[in-house]
Amino acid sequence: DPDQRDFQPPAPEQPRIGEGSGFLISEDGYLLTNNHVVEDADDIRVGLQNGREYTATVIGTDPSIDLALLKVDPKGDKLPVLPLGDSEALRVGEWVIAIGNPLEFEQTVTVGVLSAKGRRVPIGNTDTGVVSFLQTDAAINFGNSGGPLLDSRGNVIGINTAIRRANFAEGIGFALPINHARSVIEQLREHGYVKRGYLGIRMNEAG
Repeated sequence: DPDQRDFQPPAPEQPRIGEGSGFLISEDGYLLTNNHVVEDADDIRVGLQNGREYTATVIGTDPSIDLALLKVDPKGDKLPVLPLGDSEALRVGEWVIAIGNPLEFEQTVTVGVLSAKGRRVPIGNTDTGVVSFLQTDAAINFGNSGGPLLDSRGNVIGINTAIRRANFAEGIGFALPINHARSVIEQLREHGYVKRGYLGIRMNEAG
């Protein structure tokens, strides 16, 4: 009966698998990535360069700056850590290095320069009143999200977050400054979220 087609049970929902990047900030297993990489994930697996794989737990997130703090259990091992730099001290025109897993090509390294600082661009659910981004022409593609942006000395100065999707746009990538991330890591570790104070001011024309 052709009418039976209107009453077929729905096909079972297939699990969706997403990929991104991240980096360790402590030998006991804390790591940083973007919030949009792990948002709504039921199971998070972290693979290291040495081939080891761990199950990660989300310790806290800050959607306002697109940051997530994760934790893996190293089972007594000391994990390799990237040193955090100073994104404020970085100057436009300096060389930067992006590392990640773009389009499933693992451990990809690209090089460019810091194109600009203080870009207040609407990225996902971020709050342009809270965060501004670094702009770089180091190649960033899907899968780079959450990976480190390094200075020429190997210090993390940003977290690769987004690319410009406009037609014909090339060499326009954005990274969360590491100083923004550093300022909230302890809150995420202790509370799982970030508390911010706001001062409400309304501007009126002089009467």
